[in-house]
Amino acid sequence: MIDTGDTAFMLLAAALVMLMTPGLALFYGGLVRTKNVLGTMMQSFICLGIVSIIWVFYGYSLAFGPDIGGIIGSLAFFGHKGVGMEPGPYSDTIPHLTFSAFQLMFAIITPALITGAFAERMKFSGFLLFTVLWSTFVYMPVCHWVWGGGWLGSLGALDFAGGTVIHINSGVAALAAALVIGKRKGYQKQPIYPHNLTLTVLGVALLWFGWFGFNAGSALSANGTASMAFFTTQVATGVAALSWILMEKIHRGKPTTLGAASGALAGLVAITPAAGFVGPVSSVIIGFLAGMICYSGILLKEKLGYDDSLDVVAIHGLGGFWGALATGLFATVGATGLFSGNPKQFVIQLVAVVSVMAFSFIASLILLKLVDVTVGLRVSEEEEIQGLDLTQHGETGYSL
Repeated sequence: MIDTGDTAFMLLAAALVMLMTPGLALFYGGLVRTKNVLGTMMQSFICLGIVSIIWVFYGYSLAFGPDIGGIIGSLAFFGHKGVGMEPGPYSDTIPHLTFSAFQLMFAIITPALITGAFAERMKFSGFLLFTVLWSTFVYMPVCHWVWGGGWLGSLGALDFAGGTVIHINSGVAALAAALVIGKRKGYQKQPIYPHNLTLTVLGVALLWFGWFGFNAGSALSANGTASMAFFTTQVATGVAALSWILMEKIHRGKPTTLGAASGALAGLVAITPAAGFVGPVSSVIIGFLAGMICYSGILLKEKLGYDDSLDVVAIHGLGGFWGALATGLFATVGATGLFSGNPKQFVIQLVAVVSVMAFSFIASLILLKLVDVTVGLRVSEEEEIQGLDLTQHGETGYSL
């Protein structure tokens, strides 16, 4: 039977996750130059529309429809047929439509995360086409593999709220995009600074707030597991912010506000796959190492020289990678990991991580090349100099 408390909780969680996409727009928007603030924010914001349409007609069905060979869902729910106010196959206490709404918010933010890798240089038309293709051919299959009855879920892979499905998936796609699109004009030759860190901190604050719906809501019920996920999310995030600025102090001499915000985001990413499976002390360890690992990832990017504009690979890719493996190490709630005498779980987590990384990278490369030969990926050099706000949207973020 429908439980009104669980339903109210899940509707609130879905609303919180929806707020994360505008929060991401603010986070990314503050990190780019003034001439690209609206174009960058638009890429996140418009995902709320693009992915919603896909989800209604076939996206939910591909991700959560009846399984076909462990790879993809059938079209049984095409047009949301049969997805109504009664309980569905994934929860006995909330309407099927509520579950779909919650998962829709996850599907919206995942392609939006990738945009940070190609900020300041991608054509809006190319972005729209890539988002449709990537959501259809990369996100939906991976989501089904882990959560929709596919082969990774059947294998026993643990991903409480999206470390593999969302963060590794988008982080690896971001690496593919940065490599295919190439560097921004002047990258590593002239300084490229964030134009408004106050926007960025506001964006992280909204992401942190929304993430409680992201992680606690993944329990699909207002219960003890949701409470644990809520608590571990807070702890890991705060610890990661401290860990990051500690690394900055040692490496650069001063802790920065951007570092604290980036560290918090790294902690949010890393705790996501583990949130409902680990206890408070484990969340401290996961968060502390997340700040250090993701900071190191940014240093590695500087040495390798690829232009991931807003460090999606270092924070979401590496953070998700660490979080997924850490779940296999520290799990004690509802599952056991290596440190609780179950080494098999760590091996399963490793298989899941490597499989998703390989699939997402190869598929994303193919889709990016396809978009490039059709509508094109990158703006012209003149348009890049002028900025995306004017050239792609005919407007400016500020009139000073």
